[in-house]
Amino acid sequence: MTIEELKTQIKRLNSKAGQMKMDLHDLAEGLPTDYKTLMDVAAATYEIYRQLDELKQQLTALESAK
Repeated sequence: MTIEELKTQIKRLNSKAGQMKMDLHDLAEGLPTDYKTLMDVAAATYEIYRQLDELKQQLTALESAK
C-alpha cells in the first residue's frame, strides 16, 4: 500500500470514527434507554479506532523508510 492510499484510508476512517464516537456518546447520554446495544456500539467504535491506529502506524513506518 502506498503512502497516498494509506492517507486516503485514514481520512475515511477518521470520518467514520468521529461518527461512531458521537453515536456512542449519544447512546451513553440516553442510558439506561437502549442499554442493550451499548456493548455492540462500543465494540464497533473500538474496532474503528484500532484500525485507525494500525493504519497510522503503517503510515509512520512508510514515511520513515523513505
